[in-house]
Parts: sequence; C-alpha cells; structure tokens
Amino acid sequence: MIGRPKLVLASGSPRRLTLINQAGIEPDALQPADVDEMPYKGELPRACATRLARAKAEAALEAVRLNEELRGAFIIAADTVVAVGRRILPKAELLDEAGQCLRLLSGRNHRVHTSVCMVTPNESFRQRMVETRVRFKRLSGEDIEAYLASGEWRGKAGGYAIQGLAGAFVVKIVGSYTNVVGLPLYETLALLSGEGFPIHFGWLNT
Repeated sequence: MIGRPKLVLASGSPRRLTLINQAGIEPDALQPADVDEMPYKGELPRACATRLARAKAEAALEAVRLNEELRGAFIIAADTVVAVGRRILPKAELLDEAGQCLRLLSGRNHRVHTSVCMVTPNESFRQRMVETRVRFKRLSGEDIEAYLASGEWRGKAGGYAIQGLAGAFVVKIVGSYTNVVGLPLYETLALLSGEGFPIHFGWLNT
C-alpha cells in the first residue's frame, strides 16, 4: 500500500489478522515465527507471554532483514496466555487437554494475558502487557461434551475461543475483549500511533 510505512504481522493466527483488519489495517505480510511456546518450569503467566512475544518479534525481524521489500517495516508480534492463578493452560491440541481446561475453567475466574511486542523501522522494541479477567458459568457435562465435539477448541489457549460458541459460557469479562480473542486492539494501535504509524490511513478507503 503506497502512502504509509510497511507493516508485518508476526503471526499465522487468522484471529489476529481478522482483528487488525477490523481496525482498518491490512498488513503487507504475515511472518509467523517458529518459536517453541512451551512455558519454562515455574514461569509465571505474564513473564511467559512477555518472553514469547519478544521471541516472535525477534524471529520476524530476522526474516524481514532478509527481505528487501519489507526491510524497515513495522512488526507486530503477540502472545496470549490463559491462566488460572499461576497455572498456565495449554494451547489445546488433544481432546483430553481441552476437556481438562474446560473442567478447570468451569464456574471460575481466569485471566488472559497478552503481550504485544512492536519493532519500529529503526529496530527498537516496544512492548505492552494486557490482562483481562473472565468468569465462566458452571459447565455441565453436556456443555463440555458438545463444545469438544464442535472442534472449536483446537489450537486455542485455554481450550476455548471466546468469539465462537464458548462466548455462551462467559458470565463476566473485566477488561479488553479483543485481548481474549488474541490481539488487544487499543494497546496495539496505541503502540503503532506512538511511533508515527498512520493508523487511520485505511479508514479513508473503507
């Protein structure tokens, strides 16, 4: 897109792309980072999200440096961690994992932490942490079985996607909704605009 700096989204997540598109921004490239997302032993949720977002941003920067068309682009990376207390829930890939997550979240509060890491065109790093509290209703066996059968949980932190069927489980949310989906829009756009990225550029063409 002529008239604004380039932007690279360091993610392969369709949810993050949909969110940044919702804000009127079309990334010039997607650069998913191949980063091991396993938490370190004893690592706290906020620290884990912060570390992984930075690692994804650094990996994307390495790739961008090698691409003449993208060199000097803004880079946005993010990592979302769902936690009950100090316990980090997995990105569920197996049915049993997802079932365990849902049983743990049933009738309880949990926290969703997303760290957003931005790399500026001069390769300085800016990072923000966003935390949202979510309360689930008490889930019946039928709720859990039906949700597992839907397959929506696959690859989702905490074994659920709030923007899908699991939205019906949410009794209360305190904080950013887009954070729970995977990219807190207010904070992401604040990072970009703070470094001179024209966040309203695409609004003129909507």
